Amino acid sequence: MGILNDDAVVIKEAQTAGDNTLITVNCPDKTGLGCDLCRIILLFGLSIARGDVSTDGNWCYLIFWVVGKPTTRWYLLRERLLEVCPPCTPALSDIYYFRPEFQQPKPPKVFLLKFWCTFDRKGLLHDVTKVLYELELTVKRVKVFTAPDGTVMDLLFVTDTRELLHTARRQEETKSQLNAMLGDNMISFEIELAGPGVMANPQGTAFLPPAITDDMFGLEFSGTHMGGALTSNRVSITIDNQLSHSHTVVHIVCQDHKGLIYDIMRTLKDYNIQTSYGRFSSKAKEKFEVDLFIMQVDGKKILDPEKQKVLCSRLRMELVRPLRVEVMSRGPDTELLVANPVELAGRGRPLVFYDITLAITSLNIRIFSVEIARHRIDDREWEVYRVLLDEGDAALVPRRLIKECVVKNLMGW
Repeated sequence: MGILNDDAVVIKEAQTAGDNTLITVNCPDKTGLGCDLCRIILLFGLSIARGDVSTDGNWCYLIFWVVGKPTTRWYLLRERLLEVCPPCTPALSDIYYFRPEFQQPKPPKVFLLKFWCTFDRKGLLHDVTKVLYELELTVKRVKVFTAPDGTVMDLLFVTDTRELLHTARRQEETKSQLNAMLGDNMISFEIELAGPGVMANPQGTAFLPPAITDDMFGLEFSGTHMGGALTSNRVSITIDNQLSHSHTVVHIVCQDHKGLIYDIMRTLKDYNIQTSYGRFSSKAKEKFEVDLFIMQVDGKKILDPEKQKVLCSRLRMELVRPLRVEVMSRGPDTELLVANPVELAGRGRPLVFYDITLAITSLNIRIFSVEIARHRIDDREWEVYRVLLDEGDAALVPRRLIKECVVKNLMGW
């Protein structure tokens, strides 16, 4: 059976202000491990200042220098990173190797949190989201309704990272934390296991306006040169098959943003491309530079010009605009739409809902209702957040400013 190595993840916290915290991962390799690790780092609200990754296909060694926060729970981050590291099995030669049957985790159970509040104050939904984030409860779907008398009903479908929400103790902890934040405003609170069909087909049924669907693919195949280089005002991507005899080398220079390395690793994982060596670091003027030695799953270089073109185009699209944001009319009301691509593994981008509610709260706007659903457009699945803003509050803030504030929160600018 698999053995988890406690030394697989080592975190050395920064000793002085301004220094980076060092995260070292040393474990068996698997396709997409870099993506999984970077996703967790993003989930904890950390940014990667630089990193080095290397693997021989069986064992990998990764180092991340991250910018921490005073509130970062490093012990918990280490636990979560360890969970995605493949266990290893001792062979007769005492060499540890990865067994692929341990790679596929079971899908988490989905629970429904339902509660009524006496009134809808500004920032309420963000405060609820913040409590759930600290409890490691991931919001999968949400519906918020404001009744004519001002009372609010929240329906949140969540999964529990700790997988304990079925226990009375964990449910009481959740209720207690929410009650401490809401106080006497909480009228009722219930937690129950969601039905099997709740997340089986989370596809959205509402029509998506062309303003956002057209934008999802407007960048994908534009600006690509047949020579293998792709440039824009903020992104430069070059593919080189001469530098290494066994690997295709990808060189990227782009503007930094929250989750940048995750976006790159997610794209490579979705294309089943293996990274044997990589180095990335932030440069002057908010630029980020990345060098990756990659190969196809068959161990060969990417020599096909069409495959190079598709990979460059997808990388460019993810780096120029990893999320789509639009503010538009929905009848007499103002609606905010945010869309992000879903990994082939079925996971959406971390902290999107948290950042949306934080941005709207900072603008002093109430949220009237929210829907989160998934839409398949062509060959890609997108997670779409539809946020209906309070009519009176939204009328006082220009739509351009709403969009700008949401984008800056999502991108970390």
